[in-house]
Amino acid sequence: MIELRGLAAGYHRRPVVQDIDLAFRPGEVLVLAGPNGSGKSTLLRAVLGLAPCLAGEVLLDGVPLSRLSPRQVARQVSFLSQSRPVPNITARRMVLHGRFPHLSCPRHYRAEDHRIVAEALAAADAADLADRPLPELSGGQRQKVYLAMAIAQQTPTVLMDEPTTFLDIAHQLGVMELARRLARSGKAVVLVLHDLPLALAGADRLAVLDAGRLVGTGAPEAVYESGVLERVFGIRQGRAATPEGWQYYCKLPKEEG
Repeated sequence: MIELRGLAAGYHRRPVVQDIDLAFRPGEVLVLAGPNGSGKSTLLRAVLGLAPCLAGEVLLDGVPLSRLSPRQVARQVSFLSQSRPVPNITARRMVLHGRFPHLSCPRHYRAEDHRIVAEALAAADAADLADRPLPELSGGQRQKVYLAMAIAQQTPTVLMDEPTTFLDIAHQLGVMELARRLARSGKAVVLVLHDLPLALAGADRLAVLDAGRLVGTGAPEAVYESGVLERVFGIRQGRAATPEGWQYYCKLPKEEG
């Protein structure tokens, strides 16, 4: 399990997030929510050492992640970032990159690697894109390919920064269902999401950031009832009971006068 203890991280010695105590638990979908600039992406990047850690520590099963080599970290944590390259290679070849941490020789792929890649493409609903060049794909199609690459890495912890970007509503729901399937298989799944109704509906646990600090965490229902989301985002929210559970929505601001 990954634990953040008193973590502060940022750039040029200026903290973007600070005093973060949070655990990424196996078998759980954790959603990080907060306004733009609240530090969600920096927090994920700090876990991987991509954003400088200014204080505190990141532990993997009690061992500081900083003691592990990049290859060891890549076998434990996969990361779907917001900014991604678009090389002139096929989708299948891109997903194969997710197998790099497991190869004994660079680009010496085994039959098992190709099987895992095919399964990852299918899981991300991208099997039909396998032989198409990345530059020819739409933003939503590329998003599926990058998601497949993260799945193919086969790590205990999966971090996804805005994985529903560029996707239509049906495929956004598909990503959330995939996240839940990964969690049910025992993985710790951490998502950054801007869509609050989607976050509330899909999370097992919600962590709310504001101005770089953790201001609320808990089950979605508890976080909703606390009112912290309305305070942080400055919006009105509502929910309705359905046979499948609570359905959350955002309300238009009240008109003055």
